[in-house]
Amino acid sequence: MKKFLATLGIVLCTFGASFADTTPPPPALVRRVSIFSTSTDWQAITGLLLNEYRGSFKPDSKLIGTKGLELYYLDGFPCYGLGEGVRVWLGPNNKHDGELRIACVYAPETINFSWRNATRDADDGTGTGLITCPVDADGRDLTIDLSKCDKGKDWDEYR
Repeated sequence: MKKFLATLGIVLCTFGASFADTTPPPPALVRRVSIFSTSTDWQAITGLLLNEYRGSFKPDSKLIGTKGLELYYLDGFPCYGLGEGVRVWLGPNNKHDGELRIACVYAPETINFSWRNATRDADDGTGTGLITCPVDADGRDLTIDLSKCDKGKDWDEYR
């Protein structure tokens, strides 16, 4: 009888194990927020006309480094980025690629970028953090002196 019960126990355990859920749990769901700028309504909301502004940069070798500096404009009132005009790469020896083009209800006094040190043809990658720069405006021409910019927190420091 003991032998029968032991065999029955083994059979039941084996049989039960075959029905156990061995599927790995699904990967954690990563939700990405899709941002649709409300800035296209700023003219209606503010009653002010949007104008295109173009930005140029005064380089700073410490910030640019040996590889170069990739900047992505971060939208914020009174401006938002225009298509291909939100990414600018600035390199050593006054090299550059891209042009800052933004639409604004008035010329900004400061401007925010996501930044990282990268070569001109580097794949798009995660920026290092926030950088805020004062802006000098002459009509619709903006000048950003990189030596006067303030580095903010790195992205991994935001919680």
